[in-house]
Amino acid sequence: MPIKYFDAPEIKKQVDQLAEECEFFHVVPQYVFCVRSRGSKAKRTIARIHGLGKIWQGVMNTPPTYIIEVISEIFDKMATEDKERTLIHELMHIPGGFSGGFRPHKGYVERKNVEQVYKKLQNDRLAKRQKLFP
Repeated sequence: MPIKYFDAPEIKKQVDQLAEECEFFHVVPQYVFCVRSRGSKAKRTIARIHGLGKIWQGVMNTPPTYIIEVISEIFDKMATEDKERTLIHELMHIPGGFSGGFRPHKGYVERKNVEQVYKKLQNDRLAKRQKLFP
């Protein structure tokens, strides 16, 4: 069965919210799209990010654009916290220049950075709740 792609507006909403809350100000929301795929043969991949390369941008006269793909068979079964960590991980691949390229994996350091960003997000959310409901 070939991979099928579906629009994922709920993932897009979550990605936009996470980019804002995590202060990824370099991410341009209108040029980040989200899809859900079904039928992938990937065994260990939860999500992946695709970028529109420079040559495509130039030929099509299109700004840098990214697509975050979540693999439905795995992603949809995950806990909310793990889904957020996964989306943060994908957003961290977008470079500061929002150029269409990628920040590479750096093994443990990147996992540690995702966890640091996630913990800060949780602390900020808690502080906001405590401010609203003292």
